[in-house]
Amino acid sequence: MNTDKRQGSRRKVLITAGLPYSNGRLHVGHLAGAYIPADIYVRYLRLTGADVRFVCGSDDHGVAIMLSAEKEGKTPAEVANFYREKQAQDFKALGISFDIYSGTSINPYHAKASQDFFRSLYDKGYLEKGSTRQFYDEARSAFLPDRYVKGTCGFCGTRDQNGDQCESCGKVLDVDSLKDATSVLSGEPAAIKDTVHWFLDLARFKSEVEAWLSTAVLRDHTRAYVNGLLSTGLVKRAMTRDISWGIPVPLEDKDALGKVLYVWFDAPIGYVSNTMAVCAEREGDPSKVDEWWRSPETEVLHFIGEDNTIFHCVIWIAMLSAEGTLTLPKAVIVNQYLNLQAPGEDVQKISKSRGTAVWVGDLVSEGVPLDSIRYYLTAIAPERARSVYKPDDFVLRHNGELADALGNLVNRITSFTLKYCASESGPTLVPYYDKALVFEPDRAFTAALEDTVTTVTKELEAFNFKAALERTMEFARQCTRYVDEKAPWTTRKTDMEATKVTLTFCLRAIHGLGVLLSPFMPTAAAKILAAFGRLPEEVAWGDVVEFEVVGRPLSQPEILFQKIVAELPAA
Repeated sequence: MNTDKRQGSRRKVLITAGLPYSNGRLHVGHLAGAYIPADIYVRYLRLTGADVRFVCGSDDHGVAIMLSAEKEGKTPAEVANFYREKQAQDFKALGISFDIYSGTSINPYHAKASQDFFRSLYDKGYLEKGSTRQFYDEARSAFLPDRYVKGTCGFCGTRDQNGDQCESCGKVLDVDSLKDATSVLSGEPAAIKDTVHWFLDLARFKSEVEAWLSTAVLRDHTRAYVNGLLSTGLVKRAMTRDISWGIPVPLEDKDALGKVLYVWFDAPIGYVSNTMAVCAEREGDPSKVDEWWRSPETEVLHFIGEDNTIFHCVIWIAMLSAEGTLTLPKAVIVNQYLNLQAPGEDVQKISKSRGTAVWVGDLVSEGVPLDSIRYYLTAIAPERARSVYKPDDFVLRHNGELADALGNLVNRITSFTLKYCASESGPTLVPYYDKALVFEPDRAFTAALEDTVTTVTKELEAFNFKAALERTMEFARQCTRYVDEKAPWTTRKTDMEATKVTLTFCLRAIHGLGVLLSPFMPTAAAKILAAFGRLPEEVAWGDVVEFEVVGRPLSQPEILFQKIVAELPAA
């Protein structure tokens, strides 16, 4: 168990969460997929004393933003700026503790970093200019990259798929594998014409991807998926596009005029440019980015949803291998899809484009407890299999597990202590007790707390956030059983000294729960810790068992969770 204080350990970790497209609001699937898991791990690392940077930002370029701009009658920049601000508000409301939330179109370092990266690969001979066939809209006289075209997946037969990747089977699609292609612009069947692009031959980096795969920390389903991609062979991928919204291709070549970098080329470079922006803001020197991206002492970890696997575990690894100076990620933590089931309806896929989603902004505006959102999405996290968000189940678990179990435990023990151990002068203190009155049930309870923090630490380090939360909540239930068995409401009438043992051991456990729950539910945890006169920034992970609460001033904490009596928003 890492028990270093905040000033102790200097473990250096860079955490990234996948960049969301800035063309729409955030939904619960986004949170469950990447952002809450990443934030839990970041908060845990900070408690251990690690030196952590948590970077993210919106993915502003590419076709998705252009399509939204056309629909809304705005410029792509206006769309990106509008939704980026909405996303930042939602992340802040949920307590996602980014060190930066920028955007690829506004970060002052991003365009140059992306162009320098492209130029580095070009100068090394890794980017090959070539003619390629691409979908074309005759009515609009425009090439149709990626999401400007829809059709049927030629691998699995799923209809209404975008022209870059099948949402059902995950295979990459192109002019040969997307059938019955139709232009999103005009609704007319898409033609095919030749155009010129610059390609990265992924097959040249198969050995590098395999070597990385052999050491990287991945979940089993991710490793199996990437191995499957490698077994079928890697292909050349165009790293440029025929659209107007993006970072210009940095080549003095007439065929490069009017072309921009492929959005999935410049997007992951946003992790680097956002780190540069943090270094510039905090240290006045963007070149300090080298300490995070070019140092063997730094661990780089990516948190993403499953639809981004191929880009982070194949294309990005190939790009980094070709560039040669930036650190490859130690881990890519991938959650699978979160589906949705409204009361009385069938399970359906969360889809931003189809409007079948539970939007974070709606939950916030309805006053849904934000810690409860974090709790529920972690409790049902699709870490190794797809799971289902159910609004009615959310209410049941909030009321039963958070309000009735956890909230009631904290309230009744603190209230009881304040009532029966009140000081005649000054604040009430966590009671001192006679160690001669500590017996086996008390020692076993302390051992359970120690075992809990050991287990939770192990699960967090293995990125098993659901299991870590389950173990923590199981200990909260152990606290209730301990209190029920010791029955202080009875013993206080005949043996107040024995009662003090019970209350002190339980208060020590409640304080420990405040620390253990800090990564998962920071607001509720802060309320618990405040009852002991502690601020979150003063707390370290080792305090679960090392911090002595005896003699600390005790106050009545705010109610942790009010019961939900209304229906939650559903799709």
